[in-house]
Amino acid sequence: MQLTGSEIIVECLKEQGVDTVFGYPGGTILNVYDALYSHSEIRHILTSHEQGAAHAADGYARSSGKVGVCMATSGPGATNLVTGIATAYMDSVPLVAITANVVLPWLGKDTFQEVDIAGVTMPITKHGFIVKDVTKLADTLRKAFEIAQTGRPGPVLVDVTKDVTAAKCNYEKKEIKLPKNVNKYTEEDIENAVKLIKKAKKPYIYVGGGAIISGAQKEVAKFAELLDAPVCDTLMGKGAFDAYSDRYTGMIGMHGTKTSNLGVSECDLLVALGARFSDRVVGNVSSFAKGAKVIHFDIDAAEINKNIKTNASIVGDLKDSLKDINKKLEKQSHPEWMQHIKELKEKYPLDYDRSKLTCPFVIEETDKITKGGAIICTDVGQHQIWASQYYKYTKPRTFLSSGGLGTMGYGLGACIGAQVANPDKICINIAGDGCFRMNLNELATASRFDIPIIEIVINNHVLGMVRQWQTLFYGGRYSQTVLNDKVDFCMVAKGLGCDAYKVTKKEEFAPALKSAIKNKKPCIIECIINEDDKVFPMVPGGKPLSEVFDEKDYNKKG
Repeated sequence: MQLTGSEIIVECLKEQGVDTVFGYPGGTILNVYDALYSHSEIRHILTSHEQGAAHAADGYARSSGKVGVCMATSGPGATNLVTGIATAYMDSVPLVAITANVVLPWLGKDTFQEVDIAGVTMPITKHGFIVKDVTKLADTLRKAFEIAQTGRPGPVLVDVTKDVTAAKCNYEKKEIKLPKNVNKYTEEDIENAVKLIKKAKKPYIYVGGGAIISGAQKEVAKFAELLDAPVCDTLMGKGAFDAYSDRYTGMIGMHGTKTSNLGVSECDLLVALGARFSDRVVGNVSSFAKGAKVIHFDIDAAEINKNIKTNASIVGDLKDSLKDINKKLEKQSHPEWMQHIKELKEKYPLDYDRSKLTCPFVIEETDKITKGGAIICTDVGQHQIWASQYYKYTKPRTFLSSGGLGTMGYGLGACIGAQVANPDKICINIAGDGCFRMNLNELATASRFDIPIIEIVINNHVLGMVRQWQTLFYGGRYSQTVLNDKVDFCMVAKGLGCDAYKVTKKEEFAPALKSAIKNKKPCIIECIINEDDKVFPMVPGGKPLSEVFDEKDYNKKG
């Protein structure tokens, strides 16, 4: 049948099972929005800003495992997506961004609202397409969705000229079957890994976001039992391994637990599962797990030996590769090593000042009240780390945060996307006051569509993480990090159509959160904490993990 390019876009979205699109209309993409008008089976969430649309599509994808979709018009509409696209790229999130551009004859002539968005986003997408021929539109969109979700996932951009959205051609519906990931590892790779495992006396497992993307939670748990090893995770790996397990030692890296950092520094075998050895994890490269052999499991061959030299590698889908190695691996036993790790956990527990209202208290209360069943989103900063430390994640896709790019303002849009994808879940975003300012306009999106997200604003009236660095490493020179002004967040939230609660004492938080959950309305809970509360433990940037220090160490040094 003959359809316009805009109708083909809608039909291709339906082919892919897309039920929700986040976006903002404008001149060049008007034809697409006109086509959407008569297709109520695809819900469109009109965000307050295109960046919010990209973050919402990201949160939708991370929480559901589906491809997130966002749309924007040309020029500033398209460039406003860039931060969200980069966020998704750094954290391997499947996302398709559809933009429209000026008509083909006017491309490259500095036309009103013309930007080479494919060129702009080239370094931060898996692939970018410019569609200038309507007969190629359907297959291009199908390819975009395939690229976004196969192999190592990531964002794909499809830019369509406005005349293509209006032109007509024949369209034939296709049944979509995704190709299976092609694993590059061999039997020999598995055998080499097994040999190293059998020789190990002090093995450690380091789990990253790839374990969540591949759906390998059960395989990771079985592997840990067979290896008889402790398990740490990255920020992106939260929920891939049960935080209540005796084997679990918490996060590794700059704000990892003392147990994880000291344990990895002492181990003789480190097994990385779907992780990329980022600078925030390894600290000082030359001293990282210095006495250990390294086995690296990853779907992306480019990650092998990129940051840390490995002794064995298995390139392929983690779920598949762990199934194969679990079949080959006999039950190992390391009682002395596991006892040592247990003693480290007892000696160095996470702790905080329980006499006052703090972010760790808020996180623990949230965990208790939601019984660990919420989807927790965060922005970036101290609150992000506290949320990773004090909420117990037992399932994948329940912790959404910008790990690689560290995008302030990410969480609210992501929380909206997660709530849309999971309407029966409690979805909570933990934000600092600095982050909240960046995209708080998305509260209007939540109220417009009655999306019952809960925004917990940890307000210390400063840029907390930056202030912490200024305190520790810059002699207390607080340059441009004090936010103690006249902004009333609760009044702003109410003005944007949301409920609001202000919490200044510990005993006020639980009633506020319970009320928010019961009312099922978009709201904020503003929690006032001390400006000098700090995140511990900490490893100074570029230092060995063994130099991790906590609050007691800090206070001793004065």
